[in-house]
Amino acid sequence: MSDRLSATFRQLRETNTKAFVAYIAAGDPDFDKSLEIMQTLADLGSDIIELGLPFSDPLADGIVNQLAAERALKSGMTTTRALDLIRRFRETHQTPLVLFTYLNPVFTYGFEKFHHDAAAAGADGILLLDLPPDEAARNTDLAIGAGLKHIRLIAPTTPPERVRLLARSSEGFIYALSRTGVTGAHGAPSANIAELVASIKAHTDVPVCVGFGISTPEQAAMVAAVADGVIVGSAIVKQVELNPQHPAAAVRSFAAPLIAAVKAPLPEV
Repeated sequence: MSDRLSATFRQLRETNTKAFVAYIAAGDPDFDKSLEIMQTLADLGSDIIELGLPFSDPLADGIVNQLAAERALKSGMTTTRALDLIRRFRETHQTPLVLFTYLNPVFTYGFEKFHHDAAAAGADGILLLDLPPDEAARNTDLAIGAGLKHIRLIAPTTPPERVRLLARSSEGFIYALSRTGVTGAHGAPSANIAELVASIKAHTDVPVCVGFGISTPEQAAMVAAVADGVIVGSAIVKQVELNPQHPAAAVRSFAAPLIAAVKAPLPEV
C-alpha cells in the first residue's frame, strides 16, 4: 500500500510549502454532490481531504457540522456508502484521505474489519475523536487497527505529559486545535498557535496541522506561517449548506483564496 500522507508531506517540505487540509462530511448533501466536492477540492490543490463519517451524535462538532451529518444521513449515507464514496474518488484522484469519525460507527462495523476495508477502499488515515490511544491499548478489540495511520488531536489545554504521549503515538500528522471548544468557524484562531506547535514538535517529527476557527485567507496565512498545514472545515461545510444545488461551485469559489494564501511564499525573516 502506498503511503500517500508521508509522500505528500515529503513533497511539501521539498518545495517549502504548507499543507491545505479540507474537511467535508461524506454524503453531504448527497453521494454524487459529495463526490464532486471532493474532486473539486483535490483539483483546487487541497493536499489532504478529511472526510467526516456521518454520525447521529457528533458531540465534538458544532452546529454547522452537526447539520451536515444530519443532511448526509437523511440522504442515505452510511459507513458502507462512505467507503463506496472513497472508491469512486480513487478512480480519478490520489489526494490523501483521512476519515474523521467517532468510535461508535467504527466499532459497530467491526474495528479491525473497518480499518482493513477503509484502507482497501483508498483511505489513508483515521482520526477517532473519542478514542484516546492509552484507552485503546487497554482493550484488545480496539488495539488492532492496521492499514490506516492514526491521527491524534491535541488541544491548547492538553497537559504537557499528555501532549508528549499523543505526539509520540501519532502517525501521518497531528491535528492541533487552534482553540478550545467544538468545531466551527465562529471565533478566530488563538494568538498562541506558534507556542502550541513548538510544544508539540519538541516530542515528534510528525507534521503538525492546525484547525478550528479558520475561515479567511488572512487567518490561513497566519497559521501557515507557524504550522506544517492549515485545516479548514466548518467554513467549507457552511458553503454546502448555503448552496445545496451547486455546492461544488460554491466550495471552489470559497476555498480557492484560502488555498492560495496557504501556498503563498512565506516572507523572509
